[in-house]
Amino acid sequence: MNELGTRLREAREYLGLTQDDVAKLVGVSRVIITNIEAGTRKVSAEELSKLSKIYGWTMEELIEGEKKEKNMPMFARAFSELSEEDQKEIINLIKFKKMYKDKKLNE
Repeated sequence: MNELGTRLREAREYLGLTQDDVAKLVGVSRVIITNIEAGTRKVSAEELSKLSKIYGWTMEELIEGEKKEKNMPMFARAFSELSEEDQKEIINLIKFKKMYKDKKLNE
């Protein structure tokens, strides 16, 4: 396992998220998350950006390994305790909010 993969796994576990949870939030398969954490697959810039938002770390903090203390998003800790239906609803709300925000910025 490489250092970035280790940091990603530790950040995920700290929040109580499963690889499936993270895969859904990133929009990839669980196998991809497994391979990234194991260091057998490189993480793309887009994936790293999404992971940084999920974990509450900057991309630089994930790459360099120095975490500046911040409050972790409460929703991320509780996400894995939700039913699959509730998780899907939250993911859809996040997607909708992002589309709305992107649309407003482009007007």
